[in-house]
Amino acid sequence: MDYETIIGLEIHAQLATESKIFCGCSTAFGSKPNTNICPVCTGQPGVLPVLNKKVVELAIKTALALNCNIEKQSIFARKNYFYPDLPKDYQISQYELPLATGGEMEIELDGTTKKIGITRVHLEEDAGKLVHKGAARIMGSEESLVDFNRTGIPLMEIVTEPDIRSPEEAKIFMEDLANLLKQLGVCDAKMEEGSLRCDANISLRKKGAKEFGTKTEVKNMNSFRAVLKALEAEEKRQKEVLEEGGKIVQETRYFDDETDTTTSMRSKEFAHDYRYFPEPDLVPIEPEKDWVEEIRKTIGELPQAKRTRYEKELGLPPHDAGILTSSKEMSEFFEGTLKLYNKPKIISNWLLGEISAYLNESKINLSGAKLTPELLAGTLKAIDDGKISGKMAKEIVVEQMKTGKSVDQISKDSGMVQISDEGELKKIIKDVIKANPNPVNEYKSGKHAVIGFLVGQVMKASKGKANPGLVNKLLKEELSV
Repeated sequence: MDYETIIGLEIHAQLATESKIFCGCSTAFGSKPNTNICPVCTGQPGVLPVLNKKVVELAIKTALALNCNIEKQSIFARKNYFYPDLPKDYQISQYELPLATGGEMEIELDGTTKKIGITRVHLEEDAGKLVHKGAARIMGSEESLVDFNRTGIPLMEIVTEPDIRSPEEAKIFMEDLANLLKQLGVCDAKMEEGSLRCDANISLRKKGAKEFGTKTEVKNMNSFRAVLKALEAEEKRQKEVLEEGGKIVQETRYFDDETDTTTSMRSKEFAHDYRYFPEPDLVPIEPEKDWVEEIRKTIGELPQAKRTRYEKELGLPPHDAGILTSSKEMSEFFEGTLKLYNKPKIISNWLLGEISAYLNESKINLSGAKLTPELLAGTLKAIDDGKISGKMAKEIVVEQMKTGKSVDQISKDSGMVQISDEGELKKIIKDVIKANPNPVNEYKSGKHAVIGFLVGQVMKASKGKANPGLVNKLLKEELSV
Protein backbone atom coordinates (compact mmCIF):
# COMPACT_ATOMS: atom_id res chain seq x y z
CA MET A 1 0.00 0.00 0.00
CA ASP A 2 1.24 3.49 -0.85
CA TYR A 3 1.56 6.00 1.96
CA GLU A 4 2.12 9.74 2.07
CA THR A 5 4.48 11.16 4.68
CA ILE A 6 3.41 14.25 6.64
CA ILE A 7 6.07 16.20 8.55
CA GLY A 8 5.97 19.36 10.62
CA LEU A 9 9.00 20.84 12.36
CA GLU A 10 9.51 22.66 15.66
CA ILE A 11 12.80 24.54 15.55
CA HIS A 12 14.48 26.22 18.51
CA ALA A 13 17.07 28.87 17.62
CA GLN A 14 19.25 30.50 20.25
CA LEU A 15 19.16 34.23 19.62
CA ALA A 16 22.48 36.03 19.25
CA THR A 17 22.44 38.19 22.36
CA GLU A 18 25.22 38.63 24.91
CA SER A 19 22.85 38.32 27.86
CA LYS A 20 19.94 36.04 28.71
CA ILE A 21 16.28 36.72 28.01
CA PHE A 22 15.21 37.79 31.53
CA CYS A 23 18.48 38.65 33.29
CA GLY A 24 21.96 40.02 32.62
CA CYS A 25 23.86 36.72 32.77
CA SER A 26 26.21 35.86 29.90
CA THR A 27 25.13 33.55 27.08
CA ALA A 28 28.74 32.53 26.26
CA PHE A 29 29.05 28.92 25.13
CA GLY A 30 31.55 26.61 26.84
CA SER A 31 31.81 28.38 30.20
CA LYS A 32 32.50 26.36 33.35
CA PRO A 33 29.29 24.75 34.69
CA ASN A 34 27.09 26.99 36.83
CA THR A 35 29.16 30.15 36.39
CA ASN A 36 26.74 32.15 34.18
CA ILE A 37 23.85 32.14 36.64
CA CYS A 38 22.04 34.48 39.02
CA PRO A 39 18.97 34.44 41.31
CA VAL A 40 16.68 35.29 38.35
CA CYS A 41 17.64 32.49 35.96
CA THR A 42 17.85 29.94 38.77
CA GLY A 43 14.39 30.85 40.06
CA GLN A 44 15.22 32.09 43.57
CA PRO A 45 12.31 33.43 45.67
CA GLY A 46 11.43 37.12 45.41
CA VAL A 47 13.14 37.89 42.08
CA LEU A 48 11.46 39.31 38.95
CA PRO A 49 12.27 38.74 35.26
CA VAL A 50 13.05 41.75 33.02
CA LEU A 51 12.64 41.23 29.26
CA ASN A 52 15.70 41.74 27.04
CA LYS A 53 14.58 44.12 24.24
CA LYS A 54 17.21 42.78 21.80
CA VAL A 55 15.60 39.34 22.01
CA VAL A 56 12.30 40.75 20.77
CA GLU A 57 14.05 42.71 18.01
CA LEU A 58 15.85 39.65 16.64
CA ALA A 59 12.68 37.54 16.74
CA ILE A 60 10.69 40.23 14.90
CA LYS A 61 13.46 40.46 12.29
CA THR A 62 13.24 36.71 11.69
CA ALA A 63 9.46 36.72 11.58
CA LEU A 64 9.46 39.50 8.97
CA ALA A 65 11.98 37.56 6.86
CA LEU A 66 9.62 34.56 7.07
CA ASN A 67 6.71 36.73 5.85
CA CYS A 68 4.86 36.44 9.17
CA ASN A 69 2.34 38.83 10.66
CA ILE A 70 3.69 40.57 13.75
CA GLU A 71 0.91 40.40 16.32
CA LYS A 72 -0.23 43.64 17.92
CA GLN A 73 -0.04 41.99 21.30
CA SER A 74 1.66 38.84 22.53
CA ILE A 75 1.99 37.54 26.07
CA PHE A 76 4.30 35.24 27.98
CA ALA A 77 2.91 32.19 29.74
CA ARG A 78 4.12 29.69 32.29
CA LYS A 79 4.56 26.18 30.91
CA ASN A 80 4.43 23.98 33.99
CA TYR A 81 6.35 20.73 34.22
CA PHE A 82 8.90 19.15 36.54
CA TYR A 83 12.38 18.16 35.42
CA PRO A 84 15.73 18.43 37.25
CA ASP A 85 17.13 21.02 34.81
CA LEU A 86 14.18 23.40 35.30
CA PRO A 87 14.80 25.25 38.58
CA LYS A 88 11.46 27.13 38.67
CA ASP A 89 9.42 24.01 37.79
CA TYR A 90 8.00 26.05 34.93
CA GLN A 91 9.33 27.52 31.71
CA ILE A 92 8.45 31.03 30.58
CA SER A 93 7.20 30.67 27.00
CA GLN A 94 4.40 31.93 24.75
CA TYR A 95 1.26 29.93 24.03
CA GLU A 96 -2.10 31.38 22.99
CA LEU A 97 -0.75 34.77 21.89
CA PRO A 98 2.62 34.33 20.15
CA LEU A 99 4.83 37.08 18.74
CA ALA A 100 4.11 36.30 15.07
CA THR A 101 1.93 34.01 12.97
CA GLY A 102 1.09 32.96 9.45
CA GLY A 103 4.32 33.05 7.43
CA GLU A 104 6.05 30.92 4.80
CA MET A 105 9.49 30.02 3.50
CA GLU A 106 10.36 28.82 0.01
CA ILE A 107 12.70 25.87 -0.56
CA GLU A 108 14.08 24.37 -3.75
CA LEU A 109 14.04 20.63 -4.44
CA ASP A 110 15.04 18.96 -7.71
CA GLY A 111 14.79 22.23 -9.61
CA THR A 112 11.30 23.11 -8.35
CA THR A 113 10.29 25.48 -5.57
CA LYS A 114 7.87 24.76 -2.75
CA LYS A 115 6.45 26.98 -0.02
CA ILE A 116 6.45 25.66 3.54
CA GLY A 117 3.97 27.39 5.83
CA ILE A 118 5.09 28.90 9.15
CA THR A 119 2.46 28.51 11.86
CA ARG A 120 4.05 30.74 14.46
CA VAL A 121 7.22 32.33 15.81
CA HIS A 122 7.39 32.77 19.56
CA LEU A 123 9.86 33.45 22.37
CA GLU A 124 10.81 31.39 25.38
CA GLU A 125 13.65 30.66 27.79
CA ASP A 126 15.85 27.59 27.61
CA ALA A 127 16.15 25.01 30.37
CA GLY A 128 19.41 23.80 31.88
CA LYS A 129 21.51 20.83 30.80
CA LEU A 130 21.87 17.43 32.44
CA VAL A 131 25.21 15.63 32.23
CA HIS A 132 24.78 11.89 32.74
CA LYS A 133 27.41 9.60 34.23
CA GLY A 134 27.70 6.06 32.93
CA ALA A 135 25.30 6.48 29.98
CA ALA A 136 24.52 8.87 27.12
CA ARG A 137 20.95 9.34 28.39
CA ILE A 138 19.30 9.56 31.79
CA MET A 139 18.03 5.99 31.39
CA GLY A 140 20.79 3.68 32.52
CA SER A 141 23.00 6.40 34.01
CA GLU A 142 24.49 6.08 37.49
CA GLU A 143 23.88 9.72 38.34
CA SER A 144 23.20 13.05 36.65
CA LEU A 145 24.72 16.48 37.19
CA VAL A 146 22.91 19.68 36.27
CA ASP A 147 24.46 22.76 34.65
CA PHE A 148 22.21 25.84 34.86
CA ASN A 149 24.33 28.01 32.51
CA ARG A 150 21.85 27.41 29.70
CA THR A 151 18.86 28.26 31.87
CA GLY A 152 17.33 31.52 30.62
CA ILE A 153 19.14 31.50 27.27
CA PRO A 154 16.82 33.28 24.78
CA LEU A 155 15.14 30.90 22.35
CA MET A 156 12.99 31.61 19.33
CA GLU A 157 10.71 28.73 18.39
CA ILE A 158 9.66 28.45 14.75
CA VAL A 159 6.80 26.03 14.09
CA THR A 160 6.00 24.95 10.55
CA GLU A 161 2.73 23.80 9.07
CA PRO A 162 2.60 20.04 8.26
CA ASP A 163 3.58 20.87 4.67
CA ILE A 164 6.76 18.79 4.43
CA ARG A 165 6.36 15.55 2.51
CA SER A 166 9.70 13.77 2.84
CA PRO A 167 12.76 13.55 5.09
CA GLU A 168 14.80 15.12 2.28
CA GLU A 169 12.46 18.14 2.22
CA ALA A 170 12.86 18.47 5.99
CA LYS A 171 16.66 18.45 5.68
CA ILE A 172 16.61 21.08 2.91
CA PHE A 173 14.23 23.27 4.94
CA MET A 174 16.54 23.10 7.96
CA GLU A 175 19.61 23.93 5.86
CA ASP A 176 17.86 26.87 4.21
CA LEU A 177 16.48 28.14 7.52
CA ALA A 178 19.94 27.90 9.14
CA ASN A 179 21.39 29.89 6.23
CA LEU A 180 18.65 32.52 6.61
CA LEU A 181 19.21 32.86 10.36
CA LYS A 182 22.97 33.27 9.88
CA GLN A 183 22.55 35.84 7.10
CA LEU A 184 20.11 37.80 9.28
CA GLY A 185 22.64 37.70 12.11
CA VAL A 186 20.07 36.43 14.61
CA CYS A 187 21.56 32.98 15.32
CA ASP A 188 24.85 31.23 14.54
CA ALA A 189 22.83 28.05 13.77
CA LYS A 190 25.41 25.62 15.13
CA MET A 191 23.44 22.42 15.61
CA GLU A 192 26.46 20.68 17.12
CA GLU A 193 26.55 23.29 19.93
CA GLY A 194 22.80 23.26 20.43
CA SER A 195 22.19 26.82 19.24
CA LEU A 196 19.85 25.38 16.59
CA ARG A 197 17.70 22.40 17.56
CA CYS A 198 14.89 20.61 15.81
CA ASP A 199 12.06 18.28 16.81
CA ALA A 200 9.86 16.73 14.16
CA ASN A 201 6.28 15.51 14.11
CA ILE A 202 5.82 12.77 11.52
CA SER A 203 2.87 10.66 10.46
CA LEU A 204 1.83 8.51 7.51
CA ARG A 205 -1.52 8.31 5.74
CA LYS A 206 -2.83 6.36 2.79
CA LYS A 207 -2.34 8.22 -0.46
CA GLY A 208 -5.49 10.13 -1.33
CA ALA A 209 -6.69 10.27 2.29
CA LYS A 210 -7.57 13.66 3.78
CA GLU A 211 -7.18 12.88 7.47
CA PHE A 212 -3.70 12.83 8.99
CA GLY A 213 -2.41 9.67 10.60
CA THR A 214 -1.30 9.40 14.23
CA LYS A 215 1.92 11.36 14.66
CA THR A 216 5.04 10.72 16.66
CA GLU A 217 7.56 13.32 17.80
CA VAL A 218 11.22 12.60 17.02
CA LYS A 219 13.99 14.13 19.17
CA ASN A 220 17.82 14.16 19.33
CA MET A 221 18.54 15.38 15.82
CA ASN A 222 21.76 17.40 16.22
CA SER A 223 22.85 17.75 12.59
CA PHE A 224 21.25 18.15 9.16
CA ARG A 225 22.23 14.57 8.37
CA ALA A 226 20.55 13.44 11.60
CA VAL A 227 17.30 15.18 10.56
CA LEU A 228 17.34 13.18 7.33
CA LYS A 229 18.32 9.84 8.89
CA ALA A 230 15.97 10.13 11.88
CA LEU A 231 12.93 10.88 9.74
CA GLU A 232 13.84 8.15 7.23
CA ALA A 233 14.09 5.67 10.11
CA GLU A 234 10.77 6.73 11.66
CA GLU A 235 9.08 6.79 8.24
CA LYS A 236 10.24 3.22 7.62
CA ARG A 237 9.18 2.07 11.11
CA GLN A 238 5.69 3.52 10.83
CA LYS A 239 5.20 1.99 7.38
CA GLU A 240 6.18 -1.45 8.68
CA VAL A 241 3.78 -1.16 11.64
CA LEU A 242 0.88 -0.10 9.39
CA GLU A 243 1.56 -2.79 6.78
CA GLU A 244 1.52 -5.43 9.53
CA GLY A 245 -1.92 -4.21 10.65
CA GLY A 246 -0.68 -2.43 13.75
CA LYS A 247 -1.48 1.05 15.06
CA ILE A 248 0.85 3.98 15.59
CA VAL A 249 0.92 5.28 19.16
CA GLN A 250 1.26 9.02 19.75
CA GLU A 251 4.55 9.28 21.60
CA THR A 252 7.94 10.97 21.74
CA ARG A 253 10.78 8.93 20.22
CA TYR A 254 14.55 9.23 20.54
CA PHE A 255 16.85 8.99 17.51
CA ASP A 256 20.02 6.94 17.99
CA ASP A 257 22.58 8.20 15.47
CA GLU A 258 24.77 5.13 15.94
CA THR A 259 22.10 2.65 14.88
CA ASP A 260 19.97 5.05 12.77
CA THR A 261 16.84 3.91 14.63
CA THR A 262 14.21 5.54 16.85
CA THR A 263 13.13 4.22 20.25
CA SER A 264 10.21 5.16 22.49
CA MET A 265 10.92 7.75 25.22
CA ARG A 266 7.51 8.61 26.65
CA SER A 267 3.88 9.11 25.71
CA LYS A 268 3.30 12.42 23.89
CA GLU A 269 2.08 15.27 26.05
CA PHE A 270 -0.85 17.50 25.16
CA ALA A 271 -0.97 21.27 25.71
CA HIS A 272 -3.34 20.95 28.65
CA ASP A 273 -0.79 18.75 30.43
CA TYR A 274 1.38 21.82 30.91
CA ARG A 275 -1.34 23.92 32.57
CA TYR A 276 -0.40 27.08 30.67
CA PHE A 277 -1.42 30.37 32.26
CA PRO A 278 -0.28 34.00 31.67
CA GLU A 279 3.03 34.97 33.28
CA PRO A 280 2.02 37.48 35.99
CA ASP A 281 5.46 39.10 36.25
CA LEU A 282 5.76 40.22 32.60
CA VAL A 283 3.67 42.76 30.71
CA PRO A 284 2.36 42.02 27.18
CA ILE A 285 4.60 42.76 24.18
CA GLU A 286 3.04 45.45 21.98
CA PRO A 287 5.60 46.44 19.30
CA GLU A 288 4.99 49.83 17.73
CA LYS A 289 4.60 49.93 13.93
CA ASP A 290 7.47 52.40 13.50
CA TRP A 291 9.80 50.10 15.41
CA VAL A 292 8.76 47.09 13.33
CA GLU A 293 9.42 49.05 10.12
CA GLU A 294 12.84 50.11 11.41
CA ILE A 295 13.65 46.45 11.98
CA ARG A 296 12.38 45.55 8.49
CA LYS A 297 14.91 47.96 6.95
CA THR A 298 17.78 46.03 8.55
CA ILE A 299 16.91 42.73 6.86
CA GLY A 300 18.67 43.36 3.55
CA GLU A 301 18.61 41.00 0.56
CA LEU A 302 17.45 37.51 1.53
CA PRO A 303 19.17 34.35 0.22
CA GLN A 304 16.35 33.40 -2.18
CA ALA A 305 16.26 36.87 -3.73
CA LYS A 306 20.05 36.88 -3.98
CA ARG A 307 20.02 33.48 -5.69
CA THR A 308 17.50 34.73 -8.25
CA ARG A 309 19.60 37.84 -8.90
CA TYR A 310 22.75 35.79 -9.43
CA GLU A 311 20.94 33.69 -12.02
CA LYS A 312 19.10 36.46 -13.88
CA GLU A 313 21.50 39.42 -13.65
CA LEU A 314 24.86 37.65 -13.47
CA GLY A 315 23.97 34.69 -15.68
CA LEU A 316 25.14 32.06 -13.19
CA PRO A 317 23.76 28.50 -13.37
CA PRO A 318 21.27 27.57 -10.60
CA HIS A 319 23.85 25.17 -9.10
CA ASP A 320 26.46 27.93 -8.74
CA ALA A 321 23.95 30.48 -7.46
CA GLY A 322 22.65 28.02 -4.88
CA ILE A 323 26.07 27.28 -3.39
CA LEU A 324 27.26 30.90 -3.47
CA THR A 325 24.18 32.00 -1.50
CA SER A 326 24.30 29.04 0.89
CA SER A 327 26.26 31.13 3.39
CA LYS A 328 26.69 34.82 4.11
CA GLU A 329 30.46 34.35 4.16
CA MET A 330 30.54 32.85 0.66
CA SER A 331 28.20 35.39 -0.94
CA GLU A 332 30.06 38.35 0.61
CA PHE A 333 33.40 37.00 -0.63
CA PHE A 334 31.97 36.45 -4.11
CA GLU A 335 30.51 39.96 -4.30
CA GLY A 336 33.66 41.52 -2.87
CA THR A 337 35.71 39.86 -5.62
CA LEU A 338 33.14 40.80 -8.26
CA LYS A 339 33.59 44.50 -7.50
CA LEU A 340 37.28 44.16 -8.41
CA TYR A 341 37.03 41.59 -11.23
CA ASN A 342 33.76 41.67 -13.16
CA LYS A 343 33.66 38.08 -14.43
CA PRO A 344 31.13 36.28 -12.21
CA LYS A 345 31.37 32.80 -13.75
CA ILE A 346 35.17 32.71 -13.47
CA ILE A 347 35.01 33.80 -9.81
CA SER A 348 32.32 31.20 -9.16
CA ASN A 349 34.42 28.46 -10.76
CA TRP A 350 37.33 29.24 -8.46
CA LEU A 351 35.21 29.50 -5.31
CA LEU A 352 33.33 26.27 -6.02
CA GLY A 353 36.41 24.48 -7.35
CA GLU A 354 39.97 24.91 -6.05
CA ILE A 355 39.06 27.12 -3.09
CA SER A 356 36.25 24.91 -1.75
CA ALA A 357 38.39 21.81 -2.27
CA TYR A 358 41.18 23.28 -0.14
CA LEU A 359 38.75 24.46 2.56
CA ASN A 360 37.09 21.03 2.77
CA GLU A 361 40.44 19.25 2.91
CA SER A 362 41.73 21.64 5.58
CA LYS A 363 38.41 21.54 7.46
CA ILE A 364 38.22 25.33 7.71
CA ASN A 365 35.88 27.97 6.32
CA LEU A 366 36.68 31.09 4.29
CA SER A 367 37.19 33.21 7.38
CA GLY A 368 39.79 30.70 8.54
CA ALA A 369 41.84 31.12 5.34
CA LYS A 370 44.03 34.14 4.58
CA LEU A 371 42.65 34.61 1.07
CA THR A 372 40.80 37.90 0.47
CA PRO A 373 38.70 39.17 -2.45
CA GLU A 374 41.57 41.54 -3.29
CA LEU A 375 44.10 38.68 -3.46
CA LEU A 376 41.84 36.47 -5.59
CA ALA A 377 41.00 39.33 -7.98
CA GLY A 378 44.71 40.08 -8.35
CA THR A 379 45.47 36.48 -9.24
CA LEU A 380 42.66 36.29 -11.81
CA LYS A 381 43.86 39.52 -13.42
CA ALA A 382 47.39 38.09 -13.59
CA ILE A 383 46.02 35.13 -15.59
CA ASP A 384 44.27 37.51 -18.02
CA ASP A 385 47.44 39.58 -18.38
CA GLY A 386 49.47 36.50 -19.25
CA LYS A 387 51.72 36.82 -16.21
CA ILE A 388 50.79 33.36 -14.88
CA SER A 389 49.04 30.31 -16.28
CA GLY A 390 45.89 28.74 -14.93
CA LYS A 391 47.97 25.84 -13.62
CA MET A 392 50.26 28.24 -11.78
CA ALA A 393 47.24 30.10 -10.40
CA LYS A 394 45.96 26.93 -8.71
CA GLU A 395 49.18 26.66 -6.74
CA ILE A 396 49.26 30.39 -6.04
CA VAL A 397 45.69 30.53 -4.68
CA VAL A 398 46.41 27.63 -2.31
CA GLU A 399 49.52 29.47 -1.13
CA GLN A 400 47.46 32.65 -0.67
CA MET A 401 44.99 30.79 1.53
CA LYS A 402 47.92 29.69 3.69
CA THR A 403 49.98 32.89 3.76
CA GLY A 404 47.89 35.85 2.54
CA LYS A 405 50.66 36.87 0.13
CA SER A 406 50.00 38.66 -3.18
CA VAL A 407 50.30 36.94 -6.54
CA ASP A 408 53.38 39.08 -7.35
CA GLN A 409 55.13 38.13 -4.12
CA ILE A 410 54.44 34.41 -4.52
CA SER A 411 55.50 34.50 -8.19
CA LYS A 412 58.74 36.24 -7.24
CA ASP A 413 59.51 33.87 -4.35
CA SER A 414 58.74 30.68 -6.29
CA GLY A 415 59.69 31.69 -9.82
CA MET A 416 56.17 30.98 -11.08
CA VAL A 417 56.19 33.53 -13.90
CA GLN A 418 54.63 32.73 -17.26
CA ILE A 419 56.78 33.19 -20.36
CA SER A 420 54.94 35.48 -22.77
CA ASP A 421 57.94 36.85 -24.60
CA GLU A 422 57.44 35.84 -28.27
CA GLY A 423 61.15 35.81 -29.04
CA GLU A 424 61.92 33.44 -26.16
CA LEU A 425 58.99 31.19 -27.03
CA LYS A 426 59.92 31.00 -30.71
CA LYS A 427 63.35 29.63 -29.77
CA ILE A 428 61.72 26.85 -27.72
CA ILE A 429 59.16 26.15 -30.47
CA LYS A 430 61.84 25.81 -33.16
CA ASP A 431 63.73 23.32 -30.97
CA VAL A 432 60.55 21.29 -30.45
CA ILE A 433 59.76 21.29 -34.20
CA LYS A 434 63.27 20.13 -34.96
CA ALA A 435 63.09 17.35 -32.36
CA ASN A 436 59.67 16.03 -33.51
CA PRO A 437 59.73 15.62 -37.33
CA ASN A 438 57.03 12.93 -37.50
CA PRO A 439 54.31 14.88 -35.63
CA VAL A 440 55.28 17.97 -37.64
CA ASN A 441 54.81 16.08 -40.92
CA GLU A 442 51.46 14.72 -39.68
CA TYR A 443 50.27 18.25 -38.90
CA LYS A 444 51.35 19.51 -42.32
CA SER A 445 49.54 16.58 -43.99
CA GLY A 446 46.24 17.70 -42.41
CA LYS A 447 46.19 15.89 -39.07
CA HIS A 448 45.81 19.11 -37.07
CA ALA A 449 44.89 17.35 -33.82
CA VAL A 450 48.58 16.62 -33.33
CA ILE A 451 49.05 20.29 -32.41
CA GLY A 452 48.09 19.32 -28.85
CA PHE A 453 51.09 17.01 -28.61
CA LEU A 454 53.44 19.72 -29.87
CA VAL A 455 52.02 22.32 -27.44
CA GLY A 456 52.61 19.80 -24.66
CA GLN A 457 56.25 19.40 -25.72
CA VAL A 458 56.75 23.17 -25.62
CA MET A 459 55.18 23.33 -22.16
CA LYS A 460 57.45 20.50 -21.03
CA ALA A 461 60.54 22.23 -22.43
CA SER A 462 59.59 25.49 -20.70
CA LYS A 463 58.90 23.64 -17.40
CA GLY A 464 55.25 24.68 -17.60
CA LYS A 465 56.02 28.38 -17.74
CA ALA A 466 55.07 29.08 -21.37
CA ASN A 467 51.84 30.93 -22.13
CA PRO A 468 49.80 28.07 -23.68
CA GLY A 469 47.55 30.34 -25.73
CA LEU A 470 50.53 32.15 -27.22
CA VAL A 471 52.34 28.85 -27.78
CA ASN A 472 49.40 27.54 -29.79
CA LYS A 473 49.35 30.69 -31.93
CA LEU A 474 53.11 30.76 -32.57
CA LEU A 475 53.27 27.03 -33.29
CA LYS A 476 50.65 27.32 -36.00
CA GLU A 477 52.52 30.24 -37.51
CA GLU A 478 55.81 28.33 -37.54
CA LEU A 479 54.20 25.17 -38.96
CA SER A 480 52.50 27.09 -41.77
CA VAL A 481 55.82 28.38 -43.08
